[in-house]
Amino acid sequence: MVNLHEMGKLARQAARHLAVLDPDRKNQALIALADLLVDQSGAVLSANAIDIHLAEEAGLPPAMIDRLRLSAASLAELAGDVRKVAELPDPVGTVFDQKVLANGLRVHRQRVPIGVLAVIYESRPNVTVDVSSLALKSGNAVILRGGKETLNSNRALLKIIQETLTACAIPPGAVQFVDSSDRADVLALIQMADDVDMLIPRGGAGLHRFCREKSRIPVMTGGIGICHLFVDESANQEMAVKIIHNAKTQRPSVCNSLDTVLVHHAIAEGFIPAIIEHLQEAGVEFRLDPAAMECIQGVPYSPEMVSLAGPDDFDTEWLSLILGVRVVGGLDQAIEHIQFHSTGHSDGILTRDEGNANRFIQQVDSAAVYVNASTRFTDGGQLGLGAEVAVSTQRLHARGPMGLEELTTYKWVIRGDDHVRE
Repeated sequence: MVNLHEMGKLARQAARHLAVLDPDRKNQALIALADLLVDQSGAVLSANAIDIHLAEEAGLPPAMIDRLRLSAASLAELAGDVRKVAELPDPVGTVFDQKVLANGLRVHRQRVPIGVLAVIYESRPNVTVDVSSLALKSGNAVILRGGKETLNSNRALLKIIQETLTACAIPPGAVQFVDSSDRADVLALIQMADDVDMLIPRGGAGLHRFCREKSRIPVMTGGIGICHLFVDESANQEMAVKIIHNAKTQRPSVCNSLDTVLVHHAIAEGFIPAIIEHLQEAGVEFRLDPAAMECIQGVPYSPEMVSLAGPDDFDTEWLSLILGVRVVGGLDQAIEHIQFHSTGHSDGILTRDEGNANRFIQQVDSAAVYVNASTRFTDGGQLGLGAEVAVSTQRLHARGPMGLEELTTYKWVIRGDDHVRE
């Protein structure tokens, strides 16, 4: 039986230890973790194979199974990400906004860990390692609760993490795992306001809604992406097709993959057939609005791959090889569509008009805004953070990929010379 109260107590004790742990000790632990991930990859892959088999038997969606799957290559990449985190500057103790007041007080702000994190996530066992490495480096303890579909994989990974903590004389409460598939434990965990300082859910809209409604802990939500690219009439169309292809097909099951393409009406007649020609070869299915459907009349395409968009299709995070296409009158209508349908994750414009690019940047208020690039770069590793604990679509505290600095807060430090307030 899981004793969450005891886990919370151990996490708080470990957090106090981690907050003052020497940066070199933290980095040594991360390097040791990376080495063990490679050395014990066979045990992790065996556990993961069990999870994959059970998931297939249970009829889980292909997108979830894809997120669940590990390989020797992905574990090696994961170990590499841990080493990158070790190489990053330690944010804890960083001093900023130094000033001397008129009364002689010397003031600065100093970065400190948040304390104890709770992270609830579905599929994606790599999150177990990503979050653990970032939490250790930023001086936070963490309580992890993965989905039942990845229980065996997470057990194998937590064994490696605990071995690392023991070898490096770091309290085992620094990284703990709720080894249970009982949903009652989730409800209990998200109400542990005395023991946990921040809750980060990573999963579907249902999980996020549940956490926002039931949690007594501050919640950092994100990771749900209905992502758009607007193809302006000035865009380099050949490159636009390549960017769209990458954003949709490079890994369709993740939150920064492309869901909707908006096409300027002036180029739609030639450009939309080009998209369909290139992407249907990769197995992409299309949901076209009526104006886009008009553009492909007389153009050869596979009828089973193309259909008229339904009422909810532009509000769907596909997580699969499905792409919505809509014709818009121009930049204003594209921005209006994004403001209405986007989840504020990753949205971009493909254009050679710098004025349009700047207007798009100013008016589209997403966590990541792109100009002439694939949305697939909204990722902590890709943006130089080493890894990420989540992608936040909120406006408070942090937005976009949450790396080391986003897992810290700060305190004010005021030095005086026997000052008293008049």
